[in-house]
Amino acid sequence: MGVLPDTWIKEQARRFRMIEPFAESRVRKGTISYGAASYGYDFRLGDQFRLPVYQGHRIIDPKKIEELDFRLHAGGSCLIPPNSFVLGQSLEYFRIPRDILVICQGKSTYARCGMIVNVTPFEPEWEGFATISLINPSPLPVKIYAGEGIAQLIFLRAESECETSYADKKGKYQAQKGVQLAKV
Repeated sequence: MGVLPDTWIKEQARRFRMIEPFAESRVRKGTISYGAASYGYDFRLGDQFRLPVYQGHRIIDPKKIEELDFRLHAGGSCLIPPNSFVLGQSLEYFRIPRDILVICQGKSTYARCGMIVNVTPFEPEWEGFATISLINPSPLPVKIYAGEGIAQLIFLRAESECETSYADKKGKYQAQKGVQLAKV
């Protein structure tokens, strides 16, 4: 496996609609950067959020996540309460090639505020909007901004195509739209 440069990412984005909408440059005054990077792509946060409502609950069970209430919020920003999390989604829609695995890391701007960005890898032939868990372990609220950079993707190419892709498995998050809760 090898890390792929920005020239490959730009070509794939144009030719195969791998990232839509695609932003070629990264630097924008007054915004958290997004777009093609030297060896990756900084994607943006969409404007739809799901905030957990904990009243009456003693645990969060991923096998029964629907039992936990989530308040919907739409807008240009969102406050993550102290010691809590918010689910968001990428602004970009992704179509991952069969010989590519994508790893995601949170942007340093938010890391410097103590926030943790969690996105699972994008498997070969997965497509959809990414659901993102934005975790605030600090004692103060953290403000996040829709339409601005949230995390960086690193594209790894395998020496050969995988035997069974996410599409072949008919993965439960394939072509997801909206902020998705856990499915078991």
